[in-house]
Amino acid sequence: MTSAEQLKNWRRISIALLTLVFLNGMLSFRDWWPTPGVLPDHRLSPEFVWIWMALLAAVAWRGALSPRSLNLFTFAFLLLVLGRYADVTVPSLFGRPINLYWDGANIPRFLWVAAQENAWWQSAGIVALVVLLFWGLFRLLRALIAIAARDAAPYALRTRWGWVMTSLAVLLAVANQAGASFTWPLVAKPVIPSYWRQVQLLAAAFSPQHQAALLPATTAVDAAMTAKSGNALGALGGRDVYLIMLESVGAVTYDDARAVQTLRPSRERFATDVAASGRHVVTAFFRSPTFAGGSDLAQLGLLSGIDLSDPMRHDVLLTTQRPTLISLFKAQGYQTFGLYPALNWEWPERAFYGFDVLLERRDLGYTGPSMGFWEVPDQFTAARFEKIHPRDNGAPPRFVFFPTITCHLPYSPAPPYQTEWSRVLAPQPFDEAETRQTLAQKPNWLNMAPDYLRMVNYTYQWLGAYFRQPEPREAIYVLVGDHQPAANITGEGASWDVPVHIVSRDSQLLARFIEQGFQPGMEPPRQAIGALHALTGMMLESFAAPATQSLAQLAPLTGVVR
Repeated sequence: MTSAEQLKNWRRISIALLTLVFLNGMLSFRDWWPTPGVLPDHRLSPEFVWIWMALLAAVAWRGALSPRSLNLFTFAFLLLVLGRYADVTVPSLFGRPINLYWDGANIPRFLWVAAQENAWWQSAGIVALVVLLFWGLFRLLRALIAIAARDAAPYALRTRWGWVMTSLAVLLAVANQAGASFTWPLVAKPVIPSYWRQVQLLAAAFSPQHQAALLPATTAVDAAMTAKSGNALGALGGRDVYLIMLESVGAVTYDDARAVQTLRPSRERFATDVAASGRHVVTAFFRSPTFAGGSDLAQLGLLSGIDLSDPMRHDVLLTTQRPTLISLFKAQGYQTFGLYPALNWEWPERAFYGFDVLLERRDLGYTGPSMGFWEVPDQFTAARFEKIHPRDNGAPPRFVFFPTITCHLPYSPAPPYQTEWSRVLAPQPFDEAETRQTLAQKPNWLNMAPDYLRMVNYTYQWLGAYFRQPEPREAIYVLVGDHQPAANITGEGASWDVPVHIVSRDSQLLARFIEQGFQPGMEPPRQAIGALHALTGMMLESFAAPATQSLAQLAPLTGVVR
């Protein structure tokens, strides 16, 4: 062999080895927190080892890969790459593992949200770019696997060094799967177990036996439904109840030093507004069933009194006729309202919820400037609802469920607060300069914290001013954070706790909540007093006439932590 041939041979071998290193890196990368990007990782991927073994077997058997076999290898490798990406980025961004059963159903919703900020041609361009990216990634992987099959595999099969290195890689991968701790710095987290968990999850979702075991036999709502007429909500005395879910308001607003400092003025102003209205507030932390998203889990969990931290339990519940707070209040003579400013699509779940009146975005008639992804500011929604459905003395008492939306990802732009509440309902609710300045704000996907804190400040501002508005008749307000914001705001390892505020003029009613662990004022005890679905039983205990079941009787059903 001439020197030129030797050089050419060594060049091919070097390219083949670099190809193997690159292919391994495609299955071993790690997250680049707090971004959706990734960084290379030196560790060995178990899936790369198994694909390499399969490639060696195919080359030893056939001598070369057919175009069909090459496509199959490439497709399998691409699936593993996508699985790896989801496995490392979803926990980093959302604080929870990937869940195809839940996340798959929300992908269209996410895409719809993202598309609202762009013109149709921009959205089409993004779709085309994504398709091109996938096609390019497939072609790149196909070319690299072809090099590995043509050059690397034959070299490994005919040399002792190739067999030694392959055997060592197999031993490391097997030892890692067996739980050998010394392999952890050397072997990346495998992807296949994540896929297997998704298969198990989907299989369980369609198993009738599993579905029957998912839901508890009874809840605090069930107990209240069987109470004597007038006893279940006797302590309310026919007063209105507003259950307001505060989008993305989580414990980070209390736990993070920067957030505490930023929000202190607005939080103090809110407390002043509450006091000026003749009301008092008590506060506690509860543990949400979800993190960074999945508000439905928190909302329906609270309405039903059922732990919905398992998304399957949520979807199974929707197929039943189990009672909720909506059912209970309706049975007690209340008119029930669902106030959903974010709802802009067909919502099959409305049949389960069963509100007497459901107000969606189109029902609110907002004609002002579109405030970001969710268009309608929460201040307008609150004012508009009172305009459309005034609290006349002759009307029945009302139960209002209001999931706010303005403080939703991506937390920008923050709407201006309108001091004149009558003007917020006008076609031009804000000054032109104010509007231009607001709409000039663009989401900062890499640093969301400043935008998020502005949104929380806005939430405290409009809520406090709302309590200062004339109140035709007395109401009880339950303000509940639905979940923590995205993990790039909270940081890694954050709790799933959310604040809950009870606002009322009735000091005796608030005393009932204090007995259950709430604290007067806006500052909650740091230890969460239960899961969010436990709040359902606590509310019903506080709302009930004295002759009904005690908290000690309800606690086992709701998971109340004393």
